[in-house]
Amino acid sequence: MDTVIETRGLTKRYGGGVCALYDADVSVRRGDIFGVVGDNGAGKTTLFKLLCGLAFPTEGEVRLFGAHEPRELERQRTRIGSIIESPGFYPGLSVEKNLECCRIRKGVPGKDAVARVLDTVGLAYAKDRRCRTLSLGMKQRLGLAMALLGEPEVLILDEPTNGLDPSGIVEMRAFLQGLNRDKGITIVISSHHLAELEQMATTYAFLKRGCVVEQVSARTLQERCADYVDIAVSDAARFTALLEKELRHERYLVLLDGTVRIFDPAAGIEAYSGLAARAGMDVSKLERRKMSLEQYYLELKEKGVA
Repeated sequence: MDTVIETRGLTKRYGGGVCALYDADVSVRRGDIFGVVGDNGAGKTTLFKLLCGLAFPTEGEVRLFGAHEPRELERQRTRIGSIIESPGFYPGLSVEKNLECCRIRKGVPGKDAVARVLDTVGLAYAKDRRCRTLSLGMKQRLGLAMALLGEPEVLILDEPTNGLDPSGIVEMRAFLQGLNRDKGITIVISSHHLAELEQMATTYAFLKRGCVVEQVSARTLQERCADYVDIAVSDAARFTALLEKELRHERYLVLLDGTVRIFDPAAGIEAYSGLAARAGMDVSKLERRKMSLEQYYLELKEKGVA
């Protein structure tokens, strides 16, 4: 896959010595759903503003679709739709009128573009409603409609599920997955709902205090967070032979300290301790673990890595 967004040493300092983003390197491939994870103040919104041209870097480089010269970057940004912080509307105007204003401001040709995005986000039925009367979920959909004007190849979404109820969050997730799957739109998204992000993202970037501390694929993260049993026995080689013979389990790894890590255990934890006991082996450690994205992120923080 080709790279649609890349940053190299991206840094943003504000007055008073505040460094909102420091030496940030990220790489987003075409077709990704790229999840950006971090606490408030970690630099997520600053990163998005720099990508969208709403702020300018103090140091470093942004590349969009391979381009990095300032004029060419502005040209490439027409291929990107975004919601940064809260989408803004004219509250006294209708949904359709707001989108028409946005279409003209963006220079998107053809009045039928408004009708198309209304259909895409499921707001055609509410086109004549004034924006002040919309629910929060409808406002988020209208913000997405604005971002989708011009048929962008990339969407950059800053907390699009913020404030939504559980049903609204599920609807938003399904909608974004559909855009990615059916239209091939690359999505860069931040969210405080990490359990939701875990169901969508194909790649993650973890931020802390303005630094990108890790970028990792969902597949690698899934391997790190896999359901597993760790058992330390007095004879690891004999135990693994019994594991294969008696329990028909072949997905395991013997760690450097001699602990046997059994992935995707089909049996309860007591089955593995019982296997060792029947063979006369001593068991010095036995635990079962499965980490969520939230737990993985918190562990990174506790270790001082994130």
